[in-house]
Amino acid sequence: MLAPSELILRPNGSLYHLDLLPGQVAETIITVGDPERVRAVSDRFDRVELRVEAREFVTHTGTLDGRRLTVVSTGIGTDNVDIVFNELDALFNVDLARREIKSELTRLTFVRLGTSGAFQPDLPLDSFLLSTAALAMDGLLPFYLHQGSPDPAAISLYEHLEDAGVRLPVPVLIVRPDLPPAFAATGLPTGMTLTAAGFYAPQGRSIRLASGLSPRLLEALRTWQDEELRLTNIEMETAGIYGLATALGHRAVSLSALLANRAAGTFSRQPAKTVDALISKGLELILQDT
Repeated sequence: MLAPSELILRPNGSLYHLDLLPGQVAETIITVGDPERVRAVSDRFDRVELRVEAREFVTHTGTLDGRRLTVVSTGIGTDNVDIVFNELDALFNVDLARREIKSELTRLTFVRLGTSGAFQPDLPLDSFLLSTAALAMDGLLPFYLHQGSPDPAAISLYEHLEDAGVRLPVPVLIVRPDLPPAFAATGLPTGMTLTAAGFYAPQGRSIRLASGLSPRLLEALRTWQDEELRLTNIEMETAGIYGLATALGHRAVSLSALLANRAAGTFSRQPAKTVDALISKGLELILQDT
């Protein structure tokens, strides 16, 4: 049995943070960072059967073209992803009444629809990018992925940084998801996403406090390439999503709208329009997935 201190439930039996009960969430789950974006997604549904708000976690479940879908806000950062993914998995794969892991597990599909900053100068503002891998620089995954061999690309990146005479402030950890088939064949630009622990210094931004990601280190990261894989964008959730989904046996994909280009120092003039188009593209691909 899972102790009450480990799997915390509300008095009504719902999950402690998300306030959700079994049966209220679909097996295809869209994650967004901004709680207000949940409504922007569910407004496209033909019918909404559930609306739940708990802290920054907003959950809507409904149907679109006969497909049952859930959209949930994670808030910003992998610390929130840690809560959302563990509790959503528990909804399906733990008998909450008995506090026991089920013998037959349900495989979920997670689709992140989020925003990001392009890391390469050739990636245009307001375009979309599909992450085939993520570089974890946020600190969450070492608590989970503490066994096994490193991804070969991590070794290549480490050697590239060593040759450039720079090093990352955290261990090099690369994760790759089991992509849903419809997303694996989209033809969208792809690449590896750098997931940072914060928005400013952890992503190389400096306002009054200098970032530990020096221009020399950022340039070394930008120029690294392993076959067709390169660092394409920076954000704050994808590595956590990919690492936890993979470890739990789920499928996951992260689609990003590139609202900034960090190499060029530019930002979108139409962010709301671009995010709206991202939602349309994401829902289109979800309906094509089986």
